[in-house]
Amino acid sequence: MAVGLVIVSHSARLAEGVVELAAQMTHGAVRLAAAGGMDDGGIGTSLARVTQAIASADSGDGVVALIDLGSAALIAEMALESLDAEQRAHVRLSGGPLVEGAILAAVEASVGSPLDEVLATAESARSLEKLKR
Repeated sequence: MAVGLVIVSHSARLAEGVVELAAQMTHGAVRLAAAGGMDDGGIGTSLARVTQAIASADSGDGVVALIDLGSAALIAEMALESLDAEQRAHVRLSGGPLVEGAILAAVEASVGSPLDEVLATAESARSLEKLKR
């Protein structure tokens, strides 16, 4: 299989949109899960949704979770802490840019790269230049 990705966002629609874009880039070769919004449909980050998304995205090769804003990172860290030690060893959190990091990480995962390489690729998106000036 391949390393899976979880998109953690305050907005369900944003998380779903990033998953949609990454899925198009990888033609279904990577398990992608959106973990956005609250259980009542509002803006926020749900611990239960993040934990469920991690389980859903894990095919056995690990999971990289990409995060949109600060408090989503806190919830993602709480989700990581709620896992047992064996599960936790196969999950990485990325503070790289959400969209760019997700696309690069998904492509990296789709070619069979290992967990830490997928994480490094997501993190490398910080240095992408969008506009040449």
